[in-house]
Amino acid sequence: MFGAVAFAEEAKTYDGFADYAKENQMAQSDVGCFVNKCGDQTKGLFSNPRGIKGVTCLGRCKGEQRCCTRCFAEFGSDELNNWLSCTIEENECVKVPKDVDNSAEDVGYSTAIRTFDPKTLPGTWWKTHGLNPENDLFDCQTNVFKATNKESSELDMDIFFRVPRPVESGGGFWENVLTEHMGHNLQGNYEGSFVYSKEPVLPEKAIPAVRAAAVKAGLDFDQYQPIDNTCPPGQPLNDAGAGTGTSTTDWVDLVVGEGGVIDWISPGWRGEYKSR
Repeated sequence: MFGAVAFAEEAKTYDGFADYAKENQMAQSDVGCFVNKCGDQTKGLFSNPRGIKGVTCLGRCKGEQRCCTRCFAEFGSDELNNWLSCTIEENECVKVPKDVDNSAEDVGYSTAIRTFDPKTLPGTWWKTHGLNPENDLFDCQTNVFKATNKESSELDMDIFFRVPRPVESGGGFWENVLTEHMGHNLQGNYEGSFVYSKEPVLPEKAIPAVRAAAVKAGLDFDQYQPIDNTCPPGQPLNDAGAGTGTSTTDWVDLVVGEGGVIDWISPGWRGEYKSR
Protein backbone atom coordinates (compact mmCIF):
# COMPACT_ATOMS: atom_id res chain seq x y z
CA MET A 1 0.00 0.00 0.00
CA PHE A 2 1.09 3.54 -0.60
CA GLY A 3 -0.36 7.00 -0.32
CA ALA A 4 0.44 10.43 -1.67
CA VAL A 5 -0.41 13.58 0.24
CA ALA A 6 0.03 16.93 -1.49
CA PHE A 7 -0.61 20.39 -0.12
CA ALA A 8 0.06 23.35 -2.40
CA GLU A 9 -0.74 26.87 -1.23
CA GLU A 10 -1.27 29.42 -4.00
CA ALA A 11 -0.85 32.57 -1.95
CA LYS A 12 0.89 33.17 1.34
CA THR A 13 0.47 36.65 2.76
CA TYR A 14 1.45 35.95 6.36
CA ASP A 15 3.33 33.06 7.90
CA GLY A 16 2.50 33.23 11.57
CA PHE A 17 5.34 33.44 14.04
CA ALA A 18 8.08 33.45 11.37
CA ASP A 19 7.05 36.70 9.67
CA TYR A 20 5.80 38.05 13.00
CA ALA A 21 9.28 37.79 14.49
CA LYS A 22 11.17 38.89 11.37
CA GLU A 23 9.05 42.01 10.97
CA ASN A 24 9.55 43.03 14.61
CA GLN A 25 5.81 43.18 15.22
CA MET A 26 5.90 41.56 18.65
CA ALA A 27 3.15 43.07 20.79
CA GLN A 28 3.50 43.47 24.54
CA SER A 29 2.94 40.11 26.20
CA ASP A 30 0.72 39.60 29.23
CA VAL A 31 3.27 39.34 32.02
CA GLY A 32 0.69 38.45 34.65
CA CYS A 33 -0.53 35.55 32.54
CA PHE A 34 2.76 33.69 33.01
CA VAL A 35 2.10 33.56 36.75
CA ASN A 36 -1.68 33.72 37.06
CA LYS A 37 -2.63 31.28 34.31
CA CYS A 38 0.56 29.28 33.75
CA GLY A 39 2.21 29.49 37.15
CA ASP A 40 2.86 25.77 37.55
CA GLN A 41 4.23 25.46 34.01
CA THR A 42 6.46 28.53 34.43
CA LYS A 43 7.78 27.21 37.75
CA GLY A 44 8.46 23.85 36.12
CA LEU A 45 10.31 25.50 33.27
CA PHE A 46 12.55 27.56 35.55
CA SER A 47 13.32 24.48 37.63
CA ASN A 48 14.96 22.95 34.56
CA PRO A 49 17.79 24.97 32.95
CA ARG A 50 17.47 22.68 29.95
CA GLY A 51 13.94 24.04 29.42
CA ILE A 52 15.13 27.65 29.59
CA LYS A 53 17.81 26.85 27.01
CA GLY A 54 15.07 25.45 24.80
CA VAL A 55 13.05 28.66 25.06
CA THR A 56 16.12 30.78 24.27
CA CYS A 57 17.07 28.53 21.38
CA LEU A 58 13.57 28.93 19.91
CA GLY A 59 13.68 32.70 20.39
CA ARG A 60 16.93 32.95 18.45
CA CYS A 61 15.50 30.93 15.56
CA LYS A 62 13.15 33.81 14.66
CA GLY A 63 10.57 31.26 13.61
CA GLU A 64 12.76 29.40 11.08
CA GLN A 65 11.31 25.89 11.03
CA ARG A 66 14.43 23.73 10.70
CA CYS A 67 16.16 25.70 13.45
CA CYS A 68 13.12 25.26 15.74
CA THR A 69 13.07 21.55 15.06
CA ARG A 70 16.71 21.27 16.12
CA CYS A 71 15.91 23.17 19.32
CA PHE A 72 13.19 20.70 20.25
CA ALA A 73 15.51 17.80 19.41
CA GLU A 74 18.36 19.12 21.56
CA PHE A 75 16.47 20.66 24.47
CA GLY A 76 13.01 19.09 24.28
CA SER A 77 11.39 18.22 27.61
CA ASP A 78 7.96 17.92 29.19
CA GLU A 79 8.61 21.21 31.00
CA LEU A 80 9.24 23.03 27.72
CA ASN A 81 6.25 21.44 25.98
CA ASN A 82 3.91 22.20 28.88
CA TRP A 83 5.06 25.83 29.09
CA LEU A 84 4.66 26.46 25.36
CA SER A 85 1.27 24.78 25.33
CA CYS A 86 -0.02 26.84 28.24
CA THR A 87 1.49 30.23 27.34
CA ILE A 88 0.96 30.18 23.56
CA GLU A 89 -1.76 27.71 22.62
CA GLU A 90 -4.12 27.86 25.58
CA ASN A 91 -3.79 31.32 27.13
CA GLU A 92 -1.89 33.51 24.65
CA CYS A 93 0.45 34.91 27.29
CA VAL A 94 2.85 35.37 24.39
CA LYS A 95 0.99 37.44 21.82
CA VAL A 96 0.88 35.89 18.38
CA PRO A 97 -0.59 37.52 15.26
CA LYS A 98 -4.33 37.46 14.68
CA ASP A 99 -4.13 38.15 10.93
CA VAL A 100 -2.65 34.84 9.82
CA ASP A 101 -4.01 34.11 6.36
CA ASN A 102 -5.53 30.62 6.51
CA SER A 103 -7.86 31.22 3.58
CA ALA A 104 -6.09 28.53 1.53
CA GLU A 105 -7.54 25.93 3.89
CA ASP A 106 -11.03 26.76 2.61
CA VAL A 107 -10.16 26.46 -1.06
CA GLY A 108 -11.64 23.40 -2.73
CA TYR A 109 -9.31 21.16 -4.72
CA SER A 110 -10.70 19.17 -7.61
CA THR A 111 -8.06 16.46 -7.03
CA ALA A 112 -9.03 15.83 -3.40
CA ILE A 113 -10.16 12.28 -2.66
CA ARG A 114 -13.84 12.64 -1.81
CA THR A 115 -14.30 9.06 -0.63
CA PHE A 116 -11.27 8.82 1.69
CA ASP A 117 -12.03 6.65 4.70
CA PRO A 118 -10.06 7.67 7.85
CA LYS A 119 -10.37 4.09 9.09
CA THR A 120 -7.77 3.07 6.47
CA LEU A 121 -5.11 5.33 7.99
CA PRO A 122 -4.41 3.86 11.48
CA GLY A 123 -1.15 1.92 11.55
CA THR A 124 2.49 2.63 10.76
CA TRP A 125 3.47 4.66 7.70
CA TRP A 126 6.82 5.87 6.41
CA LYS A 127 7.47 9.13 4.65
CA THR A 128 9.56 8.10 1.64
CA HIS A 129 9.76 11.32 -0.40
CA GLY A 130 9.33 14.98 0.45
CA LEU A 131 9.21 18.36 -1.24
CA ASN A 132 9.84 20.86 1.56
CA PRO A 133 13.22 20.55 3.35
CA GLU A 134 11.89 22.59 6.27
CA ASN A 135 9.30 19.94 7.17
CA ASP A 136 9.49 16.84 5.02
CA LEU A 137 13.06 15.62 4.60
CA PHE A 138 14.25 14.43 8.00
CA ASP A 139 15.70 10.91 8.19
CA CYS A 140 13.82 7.90 9.56
CA GLN A 141 10.36 9.39 9.43
CA THR A 142 7.63 7.11 10.69
CA ASN A 143 4.11 8.17 11.62
CA VAL A 144 1.81 5.88 13.59
CA PHE A 145 -1.86 6.84 13.41
CA LYS A 146 -4.27 5.85 16.17
CA ALA A 147 -8.03 6.43 16.28
CA THR A 148 -9.14 8.61 19.20
CA ASN A 149 -12.81 7.64 18.93
CA LYS A 150 -14.83 4.62 17.81
CA GLU A 151 -15.71 6.24 14.49
CA SER A 152 -12.01 6.93 13.68
CA SER A 153 -13.07 10.43 12.65
CA GLU A 154 -10.30 11.89 14.83
CA LEU A 155 -6.75 10.62 14.96
CA ASP A 156 -3.64 10.94 17.09
CA MET A 157 -0.26 10.57 15.44
CA ASP A 158 2.96 9.27 17.00
CA ILE A 159 5.86 10.94 15.19
CA PHE A 160 9.45 9.73 14.99
CA PHE A 161 12.35 11.22 13.02
CA ARG A 162 16.03 12.03 13.31
CA VAL A 163 17.58 15.48 13.26
CA PRO A 164 21.24 15.63 12.19
CA ARG A 165 23.70 17.69 14.18
CA PRO A 166 25.95 19.76 11.87
CA VAL A 167 29.25 18.09 11.03
CA GLU A 168 31.13 21.18 12.22
CA SER A 169 29.55 20.63 15.64
CA GLY A 170 30.62 17.01 15.80
CA GLY A 171 27.97 15.23 13.74
CA GLY A 172 25.61 12.59 15.04
CA PHE A 173 21.86 12.94 15.46
CA TRP A 174 19.00 13.59 17.85
CA GLU A 175 15.78 11.60 17.78
CA ASN A 176 12.42 13.34 18.03
CA VAL A 177 9.52 11.34 19.42
CA LEU A 178 6.22 13.08 20.02
CA THR A 179 2.46 12.63 19.79
CA GLU A 180 0.11 15.09 18.13
CA HIS A 181 -3.64 15.31 17.67
CA MET A 182 -4.32 16.01 13.99
CA GLY A 183 -4.69 19.83 13.70
CA HIS A 184 -2.97 23.17 13.21
CA ASN A 185 0.74 23.96 12.83
CA LEU A 186 1.79 26.84 15.11
CA GLN A 187 4.77 27.63 12.87
CA GLY A 188 2.43 28.86 10.14
CA ASN A 189 0.69 27.41 7.14
CA TYR A 190 2.21 24.18 5.87
CA GLU A 191 3.62 24.31 2.36
CA GLY A 192 4.96 21.18 0.77
CA SER A 193 4.13 17.61 -0.14
CA PHE A 194 5.21 14.14 0.89
CA VAL A 195 4.58 10.51 0.07
CA TYR A 196 3.43 7.92 2.60
CA SER A 197 4.18 4.24 2.14
CA LYS A 198 3.61 1.13 4.22
CA GLU A 199 7.23 0.21 3.47
CA PRO A 200 10.39 2.22 4.30
CA VAL A 201 11.19 2.49 0.56
CA LEU A 202 8.50 3.36 -1.95
CA PRO A 203 7.98 0.29 -4.20
CA GLU A 204 8.95 0.84 -7.83
CA LYS A 205 5.54 -0.36 -8.98
CA ALA A 206 3.88 2.42 -6.97
CA ILE A 207 5.86 5.28 -8.52
CA PRO A 208 3.70 5.74 -11.66
CA ALA A 209 0.57 6.16 -9.53
CA VAL A 210 2.32 8.57 -7.17
CA ARG A 211 3.70 10.54 -10.11
CA ALA A 212 0.18 10.78 -11.56
CA ALA A 213 -1.23 11.95 -8.20
CA ALA A 214 1.44 14.67 -8.04
CA VAL A 215 0.60 15.87 -11.55
CA LYS A 216 -3.09 16.14 -10.65
CA ALA A 217 -2.11 18.34 -7.70
CA GLY A 218 0.01 20.57 -9.95
CA LEU A 219 3.30 19.16 -8.65
CA ASP A 220 6.33 17.50 -10.25
CA PHE A 221 7.42 14.25 -8.63
CA ASP A 222 10.92 14.72 -10.07
CA GLN A 223 11.36 17.61 -7.62
CA TYR A 224 10.77 15.35 -4.62
CA GLN A 225 13.76 14.17 -2.62
CA PRO A 226 14.00 10.62 -1.22
CA ILE A 227 14.04 10.26 2.56
CA ASP A 228 16.63 8.00 4.17
CA ASN A 229 14.73 5.42 6.21
CA THR A 230 17.64 3.01 6.62
CA CYS A 231 18.13 4.32 10.17
CA PRO A 232 21.72 3.13 10.61
CA PRO A 233 22.54 2.19 14.21
CA GLY A 234 24.09 4.83 16.38
CA GLN A 235 23.73 6.46 19.74
CA PRO A 236 21.31 9.42 19.65
CA LEU A 237 22.48 12.63 21.26
CA ASN A 238 19.29 13.03 23.31
CA ASP A 239 20.25 13.46 26.95
CA ALA A 240 17.71 14.48 29.57
CA GLY A 241 20.53 16.01 31.61
CA ALA A 242 22.08 17.99 28.76
CA GLY A 243 22.12 21.71 29.38
CA THR A 244 21.40 21.47 33.09
CA GLY A 245 24.92 22.49 34.16
CA THR A 246 24.50 26.26 33.80
CA SER A 247 26.81 28.94 35.20
CA THR A 248 25.73 32.34 36.49
CA THR A 249 26.95 33.94 33.27
CA ASP A 250 24.90 31.45 31.26
CA TRP A 251 21.81 32.27 33.27
CA VAL A 252 22.19 36.00 32.63
CA ASP A 253 22.43 35.37 28.89
CA LEU A 254 19.45 33.01 28.92
CA VAL A 255 17.29 35.57 30.69
CA VAL A 256 18.33 38.91 29.12
CA GLY A 257 20.26 37.84 26.00
CA GLU A 258 18.87 37.73 22.47
CA GLY A 259 15.89 35.40 22.35
CA GLY A 260 16.01 35.06 26.13
CA VAL A 261 13.13 34.87 28.57
CA ILE A 262 12.65 38.66 28.76
CA ASP A 263 12.33 38.85 24.98
CA TRP A 264 9.37 36.45 25.22
CA ILE A 265 7.71 38.28 28.11
CA SER A 266 8.35 41.86 26.97
CA PRO A 267 9.37 42.00 23.30
CA GLY A 268 11.19 45.22 22.37
CA TRP A 269 12.15 46.03 25.94
CA ARG A 270 15.55 47.27 24.75
CA GLY A 271 13.82 49.84 22.54
CA GLU A 272 14.91 48.19 19.29
CA TYR A 273 11.48 48.56 17.67
CA LYS A 274 10.93 52.27 18.40
CA SER A 275 12.24 53.38 15.01
CA ARG A 276 9.63 51.33 13.16
